[in-house]
Amino acid sequence: MFKKLDRLVVKAFIGPFVATFFITLLVLVMQFFWLYIDDFVGKGLSTGIILKFIWYQSAVLVPLALPLAVLLSSLMTFGNLGESFELVAIKSAGISLLRFMRPLFLVSVLISGIAFMFSNYIIPVATLKSRTLLSDIVFAKPAFDLKEGVFYDKIPGYAIKIGQKQADSIIKDVVVYEQNNPLQDNFIIAKNGIMKVSEDKRFLEFYLKDGWRYQERGNQYDNQSIEFIRIGFKEYRKQFDLGSFQINWTPDSANKNNERMYSMRQLNKAIDSLEKELLATKQRSDSEIIRMIHFTSLIDSFDTKSRKFTNDSLAKKIKSFDEILPDSARTNIAQQVHGLASSLRFSAESSSNNINDKARVLRRHKIEWHRKITLSLACIVLFLIGAPLGSIIRKGGLGTPLIFAIVFFMLFYFSSTMGEKFAKENTLSPFTGMWLATFVLVPVGIFLTVKAMRDSQLFNKEFYFRISKLFTRILRKKQPE
Repeated sequence: MFKKLDRLVVKAFIGPFVATFFITLLVLVMQFFWLYIDDFVGKGLSTGIILKFIWYQSAVLVPLALPLAVLLSSLMTFGNLGESFELVAIKSAGISLLRFMRPLFLVSVLISGIAFMFSNYIIPVATLKSRTLLSDIVFAKPAFDLKEGVFYDKIPGYAIKIGQKQADSIIKDVVVYEQNNPLQDNFIIAKNGIMKVSEDKRFLEFYLKDGWRYQERGNQYDNQSIEFIRIGFKEYRKQFDLGSFQINWTPDSANKNNERMYSMRQLNKAIDSLEKELLATKQRSDSEIIRMIHFTSLIDSFDTKSRKFTNDSLAKKIKSFDEILPDSARTNIAQQVHGLASSLRFSAESSSNNINDKARVLRRHKIEWHRKITLSLACIVLFLIGAPLGSIIRKGGLGTPLIFAIVFFMLFYFSSTMGEKFAKENTLSPFTGMWLATFVLVPVGIFLTVKAMRDSQLFNKEFYFRISKLFTRILRKKQPE
């Protein structure tokens, strides 16, 4: 049953947790946009598309924002209680730190469960949609933008130059160079005109006035038959296709065969299939190599059990292989052996590459399976660090707790990233690599909890100041007078 003290500490935790969670999520989203800012600028993306991508990417980053929010909010909660001496009063009433941590521990377990459900059911869908949307945006062309006095060659088959742009879409000194045929020079020159884009944004239309069209017509193999044509016009309409500037949206099904888009049930099924496929590939590779060695199908003339030749005529002692091999056959056999060895080497390398590729895919699926669990349990692990650490430093606000939170979160992030890299390279197993951060931080959390229960002065600067003064006095006594 929750008592008043439990409700007190939970209420003190909820506010900082909600604030730090959304701040952390905003920072992670901004960091992502900072990496891909060049791919978003100048593409003519609507506000709806950007908000849609932010929505999906925020959902993807939730499992990473939750552990940091739990760490920082638990640090702030226990730091505020320690700074206002409420923690001292609670301990003086005979309530242990573990009992005081129990309600927030249960809350962190609940958050961890929510994080796991989120990672299992929502993250795969959000990752699928965000990655598909991101790839479409990255490969899209920049938005159509004609500048004065500069040739614009982004429209396939044309290079356009406008001397001046005025109000009401009026353009001056227009030059349109056609690039359809590399052996011909066709271009249009006009003094002025009107530039409009069709309602469906599909075509760019030029209504040109007072100009000339120059065209070269002929056979590329016969220079004598080439004709140069010049046509003057009062009005001329030219249309350009802008279809290449529109983003081609890829269906989500194109990227669904990726381990990051799978749930735990789908990963279990995929891992089982990949393990069977890898085993079958190894067995097939072994049988193919054995079939290439022809003498394995022949009966051996030497019985390894009785240590005797099965043929009495071969019972004599043979000192070397050359004694039973005629001179006329040695060159032919050497060539056959060399060819067989080369074939075996090529087959072995091909089989090894195939097996390594399948093993790499299997490792990625196992890594993703462990990731869903480790990121969820990180909320509990970082709470076991933040709560005792806050009771030790006894500082609230965003100053000191933020520094310690960043330090321990970077330790968690780098250890998990390093473990994942080692697991992908097969230096560590997927289990060891993905659980490396947990193995590193759990002992740290236990150590801090023990120190907090004993009212340790681990982070008290006065404690270290007294120790330094003690060492100074000892050194002064040892110095000769």
